[in-house]
Amino acid sequence: MKQPLAHLNLGQPTQYPTQYDASLLQAVPRQLNRTPIGLAESISLPFHGDDIWHGYELSWLNTLGVPQVAVAEFRVPATSTNLVESKSFKLYLNSFNDSRWDSWHAVQQQLAEDLSACAGGQVSVRLDTVQQAQQAPFSDLPGLCIDAQDIRIDSYEYNPELLSLRDNQVIDETLHSHLLKSNCLITNQPDWGSVLIRYRGPAIDHAALLRYIVSFRHHNEFHEQCVERLYMDIKTRLKPEQLTVYARYTRRGGLDINPFRSDFEQTPQSVRLSRQ
Repeated sequence: MKQPLAHLNLGQPTQYPTQYDASLLQAVPRQLNRTPIGLAESISLPFHGDDIWHGYELSWLNTLGVPQVAVAEFRVPATSTNLVESKSFKLYLNSFNDSRWDSWHAVQQQLAEDLSACAGGQVSVRLDTVQQAQQAPFSDLPGLCIDAQDIRIDSYEYNPELLSLRDNQVIDETLHSHLLKSNCLITNQPDWGSVLIRYRGPAIDHAALLRYIVSFRHHNEFHEQCVERLYMDIKTRLKPEQLTVYARYTRRGGLDINPFRSDFEQTPQSVRLSRQ
């Protein structure tokens, strides 16, 4: 039986493009992952949010042949039909390198048009000059970091049953961890990230939450899929009244991916962590 992702370039020998080519973009249906975590196609999503991408290796030629460079931010809505496969995204951006464009605005418009068509949803694009990008300082995730706990961890296989509550007292809490690691679904390459969890509800046991986050260490799934799995595991097992899960992954191939899912707050302005 043909595998549903067998068409992807990911993990295959690569021919790098020399001219602009929108056909390089490849889509992955979000529903492939959502059905196994309890999100049937027929039901409304229990969250909203975006996949916030940053592109650090975007260049093209102006009409005089002078190279232009930009740092790009792309926001793909969680309601889009597809996620954009990352290697195809990299190849697509590389196809701009030796192509001439009339203006920065023309490049921005083309990026938005092509990515929206691939994602099946309206993708927003912002292009910054290097000087503009350098004005954004490194930041940190808000809330309490749970990484320094004196606990023992012996298992690194995904296990949502590790999640538990500390007590039934309803609290508002923001937690984060820099120990998130998963692996690419296709190539098995490691994906390193930090994750924020903000909630209102029964108090979550911090040691249990950290063990659960670490249990993704050998798990194979795309970034966006891992965040939705984190969200659904916490929501269904611990039943918070409100929940946000926001992961910021380190870059690969000049791209980082930062999925945000929430049932009560809007996607924030992007902050860049030191590992990004």
